[in-house]
Amino acid sequence: MPMTFTSGPVRVRVPATSANLGPGFDALGLALGLYDDVAAEVTSGDVRVTVTGEGAGALPAGERHLVVTSMRAAFDVLGGQPPGLALECVNRIPQARGLGSSSAAIVAGVLLARALVDDGAARLDDDAALRLAAEIEGHPDNVAPCLLGGFTIAWTEPSGARAVSLAVADGVRPTVFVPAVRGLTATARAALPATVPHADAALNAGRAALLVHALTAAPELLLPATVDRLHQDYRAAGMPATDALVSVLREAGVAAVVSGAGPTVLALTEVSEGFDAGTDWQLRQLPIDVSGARVARGRLGHAERDPVAAGRKS
Repeated sequence: MPMTFTSGPVRVRVPATSANLGPGFDALGLALGLYDDVAAEVTSGDVRVTVTGEGAGALPAGERHLVVTSMRAAFDVLGGQPPGLALECVNRIPQARGLGSSSAAIVAGVLLARALVDDGAARLDDDAALRLAAEIEGHPDNVAPCLLGGFTIAWTEPSGARAVSLAVADGVRPTVFVPAVRGLTATARAALPATVPHADAALNAGRAALLVHALTAAPELLLPATVDRLHQDYRAAGMPATDALVSVLREAGVAAVVSGAGPTVLALTEVSEGFDAGTDWQLRQLPIDVSGARVARGRLGHAERDPVAAGRKS
């Protein structure tokens, strides 16, 4: 059946995410209430991208923009490429900080491309969208919560990525400590050894299982549930300030972990009002996003164009 493009713009709101969550390396993720808004429209010309907010002036403005490359990959699956594209991106998710900015861009691209094709949902259903987004990203632990919302468990089968989303217990109170310095996932991953001791793997398996229970039913167990031996210690030398803040918070009884590949620190339990992380960190209390990415028709409105607003869902 021939593919036809829809007329007019579409827009998507995608949440920030925190992956790993301590022992849940490459598997567990949490969607957070901080959003990028992106609008796209098929045009007859070339590719035009405007960016405001995070990454403005630094991100590519054409075919190399990650939203565009993700749209291109999705259009290939859908059955054809549009003659041209116009994108407007309002970014609030910090770039290269361990809060899923790349996954948000990938998910935005996949969902925008699908929405710009008249029967896009039939050609690329939600399961296929997850598989494609994970294939572009390389692993599913950030794209899953971005797509589905809430607390997600993701895994990969021979057919591709799969994930489930679970409701989070009321006592979970995410706070992120975002530094000015950036980190690179590739650099953080390169610090990991090819093998780990069996005892460390066994410990992580038990704590990851406990973390599922703690996040969904027993937040009082979050501190022991977030103990990790697979990745955080190996990455500590490359992020000494992050490692130090995680240690200080945990010594104070706060269930703190490295967010994704860092350098942001995520606290899952309430941080005392008197706690002072110093001037090197921007502290933000964020709600848990329960809905995941959402697509709508039309251009970005005034609220979506505000580059500093938290971007609460309407």
